[in-house]
Amino acid sequence: MSEKDLLARRFEEHRPHLRAVAYRMLGSLAEADDAVQETWFKLSRSDVSEVGNLGGWLTTVTGRVCLDMLRSRATRHEEPLHDQDGQVVRLPDPVISGADRIDPEQEILLADSVGIALMVVLQTLAPAERLAFVLHDMFHVPFDDIAGIIDRTPAATRQLASRARRRVQGQAPAPDTDLAARRRVVDAFLAAARGGDFDALVAVLDPDIVARSDGGTLLPSALRRGAPDVASQAITFARFAEAALPALINGTPGVVAVTADGRPMSVMAFTIQGGRVTALDILTDPERLERIDVSVLMK
Repeated sequence: MSEKDLLARRFEEHRPHLRAVAYRMLGSLAEADDAVQETWFKLSRSDVSEVGNLGGWLTTVTGRVCLDMLRSRATRHEEPLHDQDGQVVRLPDPVISGADRIDPEQEILLADSVGIALMVVLQTLAPAERLAFVLHDMFHVPFDDIAGIIDRTPAATRQLASRARRRVQGQAPAPDTDLAARRRVVDAFLAAARGGDFDALVAVLDPDIVARSDGGTLLPSALRRGAPDVASQAITFARFAEAALPALINGTPGVVAVTADGRPMSVMAFTIQGGRVTALDILTDPERLERIDVSVLMK
């Protein structure tokens, strides 16, 4: 085996981990793959014979690539989308599995319970904050290594991560962990929506629920707050509940609504705390829905 072939094999061993880093940074599966590929290009052009920890080296390179991509987005004013109140409604790409278990290939991607609600909060962070938090808190990269990526001192990098951590903990507290109990809450929501039962819907929703809908560039996006408003909207769009297939969305119970010929119409991700839905994230962007493979829900 040639030296290049050996290096490629070692890189492939790290690919799932690098993709997980890039997904948390970018919120886009396609862009995460692009970032990982760029990392490979950089590796193939570098002399790493003296690198003692190739995994750590690759992680920091991927972080730097993602940081550049985030900054490029900001320059082009592509990220994030906002509603009329200035609230973020751009949703990350969902990772969809069957209702019973996460696909083994997705386990590393979704480690640390990276739900849609957490990914939404990550997108509100400044690029350097996001990098410091993701690399340190999620992947245990030392602050000294992160500091070199963002041209800050280790102390300043620690402060960035701390600020990001407070925002994440404040806006995306840990959801309930009982999978079966969360599925029952989702089922109760769907039953009430299908039956047009407003009171039953309000009962399953947290009074301060936030519902985000991302229609992309082709459909309007929206953000709604409060159980009555969200319940009214759910009844209005009961047809989505009628066509819903149970799924795991980023590892937590949710649904994918499909047309009669099996094409996805929407993806609904539920955040559940204390037995009630505290956040409802709905993807209706036709362009991104086209890329979703719903065959995993038919098995």
